Amino acid sequence: MSQRILEQLMIPRSAADIARFQSERKRAVVDKAKRSLFHAERLAGIDIDRLDDPQEWQRIPILDKDELRALSDAQFYTEFCHAAEPTNGIAEFWRSGGTTGRPLFYPRSHEDLQAAMLGFARVFACAGTKAGQRVHCSFPLGIHPVGQMLSRAAGRSELGVLWAGAGTTTPSSLQLELLQRLRADVWIGMSSYGLHLANLADNQGIDLAAGTVKLVICSAEPLSAAKRQKLERMWGATVRDSFGMTEAGMMGAEDGEAEGFRIWSDLFFTEVVDPDTKKPVPDGKVGALVVTPLMTANITPFLRWLSGDLVTQRSVVPGTGSFSVFPVVKHAHRTAGFFKVRGININHAELEDFVFRNPAVNDFKCEALTVADLDVLRVSIEAKRGSDPAAVSAVLLADFRHTFELQPEVAILETGTLAREFEASVKAPRIVDRRG
Repeated sequence: MSQRILEQLMIPRSAADIARFQSERKRAVVDKAKRSLFHAERLAGIDIDRLDDPQEWQRIPILDKDELRALSDAQFYTEFCHAAEPTNGIAEFWRSGGTTGRPLFYPRSHEDLQAAMLGFARVFACAGTKAGQRVHCSFPLGIHPVGQMLSRAAGRSELGVLWAGAGTTTPSSLQLELLQRLRADVWIGMSSYGLHLANLADNQGIDLAAGTVKLVICSAEPLSAAKRQKLERMWGATVRDSFGMTEAGMMGAEDGEAEGFRIWSDLFFTEVVDPDTKKPVPDGKVGALVVTPLMTANITPFLRWLSGDLVTQRSVVPGTGSFSVFPVVKHAHRTAGFFKVRGININHAELEDFVFRNPAVNDFKCEALTVADLDVLRVSIEAKRGSDPAAVSAVLLADFRHTFELQPEVAILETGTLAREFEASVKAPRIVDRRG
């Protein structure tokens, strides 16, 4: 990344610079939030001149998803949101990222977008891209902001970009063709879709690892160690993850040095609290992530937003690059779902990691079913080209019994079956409870 682009990213030079900026912006966002009908009573008595005092800051009530879900659309837009100003009106809407409940659409002002663009553009610099490289974007290009914002950010970072979108926009087989024809250096997309493309490539006899893509940047869903290793193996590329939320923006990315995300703490004030008491936890201890956007709250005042993520945060993590000034947040990977089969809890993330660690399995789906009034766990797999499917199935079955103390049904699928089935999905539905 050129020095000119790095200067445009406005990366703070020191922790003192960050602290000074946080102090100024916390005062500004709280002062403005007091004019919101939703926040007026919540913030009554808060002294905006003492917000650098942790005790005063923690008097601001934590905001959670249930409180937003309790609001009607009319209440959200007229009581929670600030009225858009004539000189800083609504530029676009970002869909809330939750998978449960009715989604909200957050208005973003022109000023919000200018600030948010900093966060998205920093992802590429943090991941180590170089000016002139070509980026193939496979993030969905719909009402979620990540695809559009990262594509715009790539263009502003002196990178060439193909706005392919996910498989629902550009068929996956065509995406593989374009990756080869246009010789992309960087692929960006959700990790589940990256695996989907890699499996489809293997089914078609395409050696993706021998291709031109040597950097993969993911976002928008958890990336476990096993999934990362499988992506790196099948793409023959370095994998970097990034982290954000529609309530705030793109908040951070991996730099390849620290274990976790470098969080743009000049744009977002982050706290980690005990999930039960809501009191701060010590540096490096697991807790619930609380976020206050400092620059993207011009219409939506998300003060002390409880994101639903369990993380650790370390204030100082040494590094050699420009981004080492930022703190590091790491997911604890303890929020994934589970289902119970025959009295045994099966954690979805652990199950996915278990299968992905087997290099002979290209792809899989797992379904909890009811057959003749009995719970059944069915694991359907596609074996890697050139392997013996029966032998792969036997090893998987034995390992499954040893790991989960449960004997599933293992079904061998014809190569390409799951690629066709997952094609229409933004997130591949690999683990599904079909009972009842």
